[in-house]
Order: sequence, then C-alpha cells, then structure tokens
Amino acid sequence: MMAGDISAPYKSRPWDDTGSIPPAFSSSSTISSQHQHHRGHSFLRPCHPVFVTRLVCRCSSKGIAPEMEAGFTAPGWGDFFINYTPPQLQAAADQLWLQYCSMTVAMRAWRDCDPLSSYLIPGNIASMEWMIERTNELKEDVNGLFEACEDVVEKMNLVDVVQRLGIDHHFKEQITTMLCSIQSADFNSTNLHDVALRFRLLRQQGVWVSPELFNIFRNEDGCFISDIAGDPKGLLSLYNAANLLTHNETILEEAISFARNHQELMRGTLKSPLAEQVSRSLQIPLPRTLKRVEATNYILEYNIQEPTYNPSILELAKLDINLHQHLYQKELKAISEWWQDLSRDIELEYVRDRVVECYFCSYAVFHEQEHTRARLILTKLFMLWSILDDTYDVRATLDEGQKLNEAIQRMIWDNSAVSLLPEYLRKFFLNVLSIFNEFEDELGAHEKYKGAYITKAYQTASRCYLQESGWFHQNYIPPIKEKADVSAITGGSQIVSVGLLFCMGDVATKEAFEWAIGCADAVRAIGEIGRYMNDMAAHKNGKNKMDTASFVECYIKEHNATSEVALANTSAMVESAWKTINQAWFEHDTLLPVMQRFSNYAMCLMLYLNEKRNAYTNNKDLKGMIKTHFVDPIPL
Repeated sequence: MMAGDISAPYKSRPWDDTGSIPPAFSSSSTISSQHQHHRGHSFLRPCHPVFVTRLVCRCSSKGIAPEMEAGFTAPGWGDFFINYTPPQLQAAADQLWLQYCSMTVAMRAWRDCDPLSSYLIPGNIASMEWMIERTNELKEDVNGLFEACEDVVEKMNLVDVVQRLGIDHHFKEQITTMLCSIQSADFNSTNLHDVALRFRLLRQQGVWVSPELFNIFRNEDGCFISDIAGDPKGLLSLYNAANLLTHNETILEEAISFARNHQELMRGTLKSPLAEQVSRSLQIPLPRTLKRVEATNYILEYNIQEPTYNPSILELAKLDINLHQHLYQKELKAISEWWQDLSRDIELEYVRDRVVECYFCSYAVFHEQEHTRARLILTKLFMLWSILDDTYDVRATLDEGQKLNEAIQRMIWDNSAVSLLPEYLRKFFLNVLSIFNEFEDELGAHEKYKGAYITKAYQTASRCYLQESGWFHQNYIPPIKEKADVSAITGGSQIVSVGLLFCMGDVATKEAFEWAIGCADAVRAIGEIGRYMNDMAAHKNGKNKMDTASFVECYIKEHNATSEVALANTSAMVESAWKTINQAWFEHDTLLPVMQRFSNYAMCLMLYLNEKRNAYTNNKDLKGMIKTHFVDPIPL
C-alpha cells in the first residue's frame, strides 16, 4: 500500500509516519479534478499576485465565517531590494563628524586626514568606517555607565533602557552581571513601577520571581488598591510585567485586568510619550513585542525629558540600527536574487512573492549582526514551507497531494521519487532536494545529524497538509482535539522550532532537537498561537470558498456555540499557549537561549496576526514596517 493511499489506515497523531487520512475518506469518494482551494490561509500561506479574494457574505446565525472566492491579492516586493540603492547614511554621519572633529579626541584624526575629501563625500567608505569607530567608542562610554551604577533602581532603569533601545546585544555580560546583582540586593520599594520593572526584567532573564510581591498593592480582600489607579506609569509597568504570567497565576491575571481597565479609561488624558507607550502595550504587551520593533519606536521617545536620558546611549542606538540596516539590505538583495532564480526555475505561477516577509520573520528571530547565515537559511526554509503549504492548499488535487507526500516521505533515500509527481511539481521537488543538501553542506562533520531533523519536520508538515486536504474533500469538520493536533503542525510548531535550532550552532544539542521534533508543550504552543490567531482572522475577514473548517468553526459545531463564544475561547487558547511558552523559560533552564529565539518567533506571529488580521496574506499592512526596518535610516 502506497504512503498516502486514500484507503490506508489512519493514525490519529499527525506526526505518525504515515501519509494516510481518516477512514471516512474512502476511495469511492468523488474527488474533483479541478484545482481546488481547500484550506484556510495560514500565517505562511503563499498565493500568486494574479489571484485576489472577493468576499462572498454567507454568514449564518451560528457565525460561520464569510467565504471568499479567488481573485487578486497584493503583490510582493519583487526586485525592489535587488535594484535598490539606499540613500546615503553618510549625510547625517557627516554632520556628526563635523561635531566630532570639534572635540579634542578628534584632533589626531583631523591632522591625519582631509575630512572634506575622506569623510564628506557621499558613499565614501570612510564614513562607514567612522560610524563603526564611533559605535565602538560609544560602547565604551555605555560600558562605563554599567560600571558606575550602584543603586538598584538605577541599575534596573539602565538595563531597561538598553534593552528597549535594542543595544543589549552589545552588553550581554554586563546585563547578566547587573541582573544577578538586582536579584540578590535588598529591595523593599513600594513604588509600583519599580516593583513591576524588577519583576519583568528578572523573569525575562529566566529568573523565577513570585507574583506574591504584588500583594503589597492589594487589599485584604485581594483587590488591587485604588491608590495605584492614578499612576499611569506604574500601571503600564504592572501590565507589561503581568503578561509574563504562567499557568495558574491568578494574581497576575487579576493584575492584567485591573491595569488594562484603568489604562483604557485614562488613555485620552495621557501625554506623549506615555500615551503612545500605553497604546502600543494595550495592542501587544511589551514582553510579546519584538525587540527591534520596540527599538524603532522607543528611539523616538527617549529624549532629554527622560529621567534616564544619556546622549551616548541614544547615539549608539541610532548608529546600531543604521549599521545593521545596511547589512540587512545586502542580505535582502541576495535572498531576493535567490528567490527570483528559484521561482523562475520551478514555474509555479500560483506561488506568491513573499520572500521579504519571510526574511522579516528570520530577522525577528535572529537580528544580531553575526547571524547572517541563520537569517538566510531560515528564510529559504520558510519559503519552501510556503510553497509546500500553497501547493496543497491552492493547486494540487487530492490525488496529486498524495503523490507529492509520498515523494517527500521518500526524499531522504530515493531521489527517483520525482517520477511519482505530476510534471508541474517535478522541478519544485528537485529544488527542495538540492536546497536541503545545501543546508546539510553548511554543517560541520559533528553536526551532520541535524539535517535529518529538518527533513523530518518538512515531511511531517507534508503529512498534515495532506490530512487537511482530505478533510476538505470530504467536507469533514473534525473534533477540536483532532483539529488542534494537526493545526499545531501546520501552524509551524515543528518546522519552525527545528529550523531555529538548525541555525543556532553548538547551542542546539541533539537533546534539543529531540525535544523539538517530539512537539513538546512549548514547541506545540508556537504552532497553536499561529493557527488560532490565523483562524480568528479568517473568521473575521472571510475564508476561501473551499477552505476546510477553521478551529473557530470546529468549536462552534462541537459545542453548539455562537461565533462570539467560539472566538472568545479561541482567544483564551492563544493566551494559554503564551503561558506555556513563559513557563518553559523556568522549566528548561538549559534551553534558555533556545526559548529566547522561540519567543521571538511567537512575537513575530503577534505582529502579523494581531487584531484578527493576516498581514502576511494582506501584506500591505506590513509595507510601512518593512520600510522602517530595512529601507529608512534613523535620522542621526
């Protein structure tokens, strides 16, 4: 019996080594030979620009999502970054250089060179060299601030500012040392902001802090005291800190509700920049916000009015962002050229250009300068995942999907499996083999075992896509648990987590790969966040006419619930997944570096899918953000 045979026995766990689908999908079923769009658009759901979506409102009293028919979608970035010539960063750097030359420390450089010819010519590499030199000098200045800090509150404020401005990667040792000092120091403050800030900084570092420390702000009946309701800065800190809650932390759940309610009441009365910070946090709490996203916002708010203001910190943050942006532009050019060549070769017209959006995901996980290799590998993996996803979703019939799955299950040991495939998929399959071989070539001799894990994750994704294809063709609405098991995989739990580990070098041990491929709770939570948030977006904005039932619709059917109740419960499951991720920081201390990267990816999902939108599918919502991070330099 062939893998993927429609009559094959069905195993309930989606990661079982079978390509089969549920027994309800018998071989006698009528299967359309037309190319059908049979599943809900996931976070990484590609589609060619020649397709659009036209809403067809068919909402029932039970709240079933409106449907959409095929049409045009927003195009990708095309060859923008291939042809892009960035505006010179030197214009602002030149002005700083003139100021710099007025300082005593610059006199030696002034004597040794002609600043007008060497530094003020736009595009001259000397200006970039000076920016790097200046960055190193500023790092020394900021390092001096760490050494000079003695007061606990001053230490906390310094760590907070450095992290929020996105320059903490320059001071990892100093921050670790300072947080150890903060943890061990006597701390008896009754200031809400200070107490909440300490709680957040330590928990973000993987240090367990009891939520009972917030009892000093509660009455005997357990309610938060009214005195703190008029402290907007303290409430913001409390709200952000409490969003690092784990399961069964009632105090923190009550803190979130209390702080959120009072912040919403006072939003119209707050002044800048606190007003903007509260608004951002109510949308996405700070612990769920990408570091680089917060940095590009906070850098505009950190000014001389701030009690913690230091000009060296601000200048370093601006130079750091601009220097990194220059590197990202080079990487985007390279990955765009790679994608252009691949898309021309495989000739799959239904595949959408989303390589820049995939690169943003990789950048979200690995933003540091030294991770170029990781960003490029992960972007390629995300695109291969996108193509696979879209092929099952948009183009392949069930019969073609079974053949594709069988070929993918055999791709480790049998390249001849390409003969199983319809003609239009053969070049794609051969390119998958080639790219996975390239991934393995990147590994050292002691790391070769990692290649098998990334292949296995891709195979598991294929099996689950086939299973969802079968659900569509049989008009089958699965029970919630069955839907959740498959959705966690198609939501990216395994392929993302294994892909991240693959890019982490020696930090990722064989035990870590086993933990990821086994779909541990924290790994599964990543896929749950992506799938549940995506399904809520589809329920709000409409799903394609021939999509399989979303998790929301499965809940409605199983519990005979209204749309509002189903959405509320789905949202609660997203919150539960975040608690699981937060909890993993303390349960797996040896995996702390891994959990930091996993959390980064979950934060990217929040950015793409927040407020029941799918900014990957409707990528116009991301245009401005991508320009901010990869195109427009920060004014110096």
